[in-house]
Formats: sequence, C-alpha cells, structure tokens
Amino acid sequence: MKFQDGSLIHSKTQMAELLISLRMSLTVSLLFLLCISGVVAQDGWAVNYNSKSVCALKGSALTMECTYTYPSGHSVQKAFWTKELNTSGSEPPDLSDDPEYRGRVQYLGDEHSDCTLRFKNMREKDQSKYYFTFITNQTGGKYQGEGGVDLSVTDLQVDVPERVIEEHKVTLTCKTTCSLTVRPTFTWYRNGHRLSSSTGQLHLQPVSSDNKDRYHCAVLGLNSPEVTLNVRYPPKNVSVSSNTTADGKSEILTCSSDANPPVQNYTWCKEGGSSPVGSGHSYRALQSGSYYCVAQNEHGSQKSAAVTVEVTPTNVTMIVVAVIAVLVALSCIIFFVWKCKKPSSLTAPIAVPTDEKPDNGLRDRTALRHRPMGVLTDGE
Repeated sequence: MKFQDGSLIHSKTQMAELLISLRMSLTVSLLFLLCISGVVAQDGWAVNYNSKSVCALKGSALTMECTYTYPSGHSVQKAFWTKELNTSGSEPPDLSDDPEYRGRVQYLGDEHSDCTLRFKNMREKDQSKYYFTFITNQTGGKYQGEGGVDLSVTDLQVDVPERVIEEHKVTLTCKTTCSLTVRPTFTWYRNGHRLSSSTGQLHLQPVSSDNKDRYHCAVLGLNSPEVTLNVRYPPKNVSVSSNTTADGKSEILTCSSDANPPVQNYTWCKEGGSSPVGSGHSYRALQSGSYYCVAQNEHGSQKSAAVTVEVTPTNVTMIVVAVIAVLVALSCIIFFVWKCKKPSSLTAPIAVPTDEKPDNGLRDRTALRHRPMGVLTDGE
C-alpha cells in the first residue's frame, strides 16, 4: 500500500499505528467542534445552545434554540428552562411557573433531544442568563447545560447628529443597544408617512431652518420614539424697532432676529460713523440720526436696515450751552475792565535852562529830568 507521497507501508504494525493516529486526530477534531459549538459533554450528558448570547427588541418575540443528549438507559421525566444556576444539587425553579413569565414563555422542545424555548412580548426586565435543565428517571439523572444563554433586551432609538446645520446633509440612524439576533428590516416614517428607505440609516438632503418634520423608525412592527431636527443657523430677519421716551428726549432702539443658537452679540452703529456706538439687545439714542444693529452668533451675522430717529435736545444739553455762553461773556468783561484800568507809562523829560549853571550838581539835573510834567517845586 502506498501513501499519496509514494512511500510504502511495509507491515501490519505500521498500518495499525496509522489507524490509531487517524482516530486520535478525528477525536481531537470532534472535541474541538463540540467546544466551539457550545456543547459540554460528560459521559453522554450534553446541552448545546445554538447561540451563547441573543438580543431581542422590547415587545418582540424570540426563539432560543437548543439540543441535548443523555446516556442510554435514561428516560427524561422533566425538561425546563430556569434563570438559576444549579450549584446546590436541588431542583431550580421552572421558568414557566414564574408569574412574571407565565403566558409569555413556551417550551417548544420535547423529552428526547430538542430544548427550544420561545419568548413573547419581551420585556426589559427579561434581560438575564437562562439555563436548560432536564431530569431523568435514574438516580443522579439531573443535568443543567453549563454557560447558559445571555439574553439582552433593547429598544429602538433614532440617533440624530449632535449638530445639524442649515444647508448641510443629515443622516439619521436607527439604533439598538445590542445586535439583534433576528436580522431586522427597517422602516422609516416622516410625519407618520412611510418612506422608501429600508436600511438602518435615513439620508436627508440639505435641511432648512424651517424643517419641523417628525421622524421615527420601526422594526418588526415596533416603533421608535419620534424625533425632530434641531437645525442651527445664523441670524436672519434682523430688524430694529424704536420707542420714544415719555419726555421725547431719547429713543429706545431694540434689535430683533431669528437665530439658532440665539444671538450672542448685538452691535449698534450710526450711519456715517467710523466705529460702533453701543452694544446689547437695546440701545438709547440721545442724538438724531440713522442707526442699525448687527446680530451675530457662531454661525454668522446679519445687518438690519437703518432706522432714522429725531431726538429733542435735553435740558442738560441746553444748560451746558448756557453755562459756556455765560463763561465766555464773563471772560470778555473781565478782560475789558483790566485793559481800562492799566496805568499810563508816558513821561516827558524837562529841558535844562541855558542860564542855569551846569555845575549845580548831577543830582539836581537828574531830579529835573525825571520830574513829572506840570509839577512845580517851591521857588519856581
């Protein structure tokens, strides 16, 4: 006999060794397959859960499939599912006897090999781990499948992007907290009307700020809560309104706009000016002129049309003007009086007579030269 590589088997011993090797390989392979398929076997006792974890929608139905085996000579007396892991050796409670599950669970299996269980009207509190247990007619003939099945229960939610901006495309996603065991078919609705999309995502064309539509998704006839889009956009329809104060001496200007998020900054300007004259939602105009506001948020800004106001001068302004006029007048009067009272600096020198001796002394000549005109001394 030859192998595929052409080598020969020379004896029966080699043939026996080959058969043993093949048997061991097959045994290891079988054990490996049993392990990865969820089977735990002990001397013929085994429970095979088709899925170790399942996920179902709240309000839906779900089937947990399973098979089991036991040694020959045993006859199954009772087969049931439970939420309790059997560690004490006593019989765990049957799920069908629990008031919370009665009428909502149905054992579809038999007392031979099938241990399938079906849930109806799934509730959120059904989320738990479940074990299949069976009891035979032999002493010690009690067995529970190890590992159990993890059941997760979820509901539907429509996931909306955190920031939906005007004129941008938007994608809505129908979400669950776990991956549904039954492959879902999605249905989308807008304002209660069914849309053509049948996937887990709904793609919307660029949206506008006036989009008030309601959206929801559905799977297996179960609906998610409705959502609306919170579209963000820059200020629009910016306008200025004015209100004259009771005394007519000022105008209260108010800036209004439509924006999402709300306007963060209002800036006031006067036409013809080179810089802003104020800020805030309202502005008090004390001077006549044309004013406008600029509204701004994080997405942009818009300027309003100008509003012309006529303001009557206030008493304060008139008083200031009067005080300035009085101060100017007083300054002129004081200057005039000071000018008139200023002493004359004119003096006239006196000539020395020719018959007078020049040697009368320097002091006499000096006195005569500086004597005021018209003043006579004794003996003159």
